[in-house]
Amino acid sequence: MKKIESHRELDVYKMAFDAAMRIFELTKNFPAEEKFSLTGQIRRASRSVCGNLAEAWRKRRYEAAFVSKLCDCEGEAAEVQTWLEFSVKCDYLERNQAKILYSTYDQILGKLVRMINNPRPWLLHGPSRKS
Repeated sequence: MKKIESHRELDVYKMAFDAAMRIFELTKNFPAEEKFSLTGQIRRASRSVCGNLAEAWRKRRYEAAFVSKLCDCEGEAAEVQTWLEFSVKCDYLERNQAKILYSTYDQILGKLVRMINNPRPWLLHGPSRKS
């Protein structure tokens, strides 16, 4: 198995980045009056998953800091799901498009929770470090 050297190589990062870009494209069709509310919120939250993953990756020398940033990612991913629900309810996004994205964020959340629950393999000092 190839060693991961950058956050960009993480499957969860790739998935979150692609989803954020999809959200960006879909929200171009949202009404202008939503520019600084729903459009901005869902774009910010989706991008924040990626940004926090990058930051978590750089903090993996310290388990608590790494896990904390991953928890931030988890919160942002859940927030995206909430904004997707609003987008459907406001008739800005088709239910099927939102369902696919919601499912993608379920997968992202699953990957994040697995990393949070078992951070040791990702840490720089590895699983053999003594406390």
